[in-house]
Amino acid sequence: MPLKSFHPLVRNWFRSEFGQPTPAQSEGWPAIQRNENTLILAPTGSGKTLSAFLWAIDSLVVDHLDKQTEHGLRVIYVSPLKALPNDIEKNLQAPLEGISRLAEADGLHLSPIRTAVRTGDTPPSELRAFSKSPPEILITTPESL
Repeated sequence: MPLKSFHPLVRNWFRSEFGQPTPAQSEGWPAIQRNENTLILAPTGSGKTLSAFLWAIDSLVVDHLDKQTEHGLRVIYVSPLKALPNDIEKNLQAPLEGISRLAEADGLHLSPIRTAVRTGDTPPSELRAFSKSPPEILITTPESL
């Protein structure tokens, strides 16, 4: 089963929230795990975004627990529409917060995995803050990339 490849914190969070993966997830995860370019074509609400993000989150969780890496930009999500990045970031908070709660309950220290949105509307003060302390996950648009 594709969930076995995830860190136990990530796997347990996913199971508690969704039970089993959708076909888009279970068919996409093996290719994503092999670092292959992967196109997931499925209807709205089928878990496509989480298919991609869960592997990235898993990698960040492992690194944050093992303290193997410095914090900094590791994942870029390019949204084709300016209206979507804020929703994407909001939807990312559920797994990040849920996994963090599970880590805390297990007595593990998981430093926060930070996200940020950058679009053409991002004020200069936030752009400066981003350059000084970049998040691990950036959600942006093509014109801002």
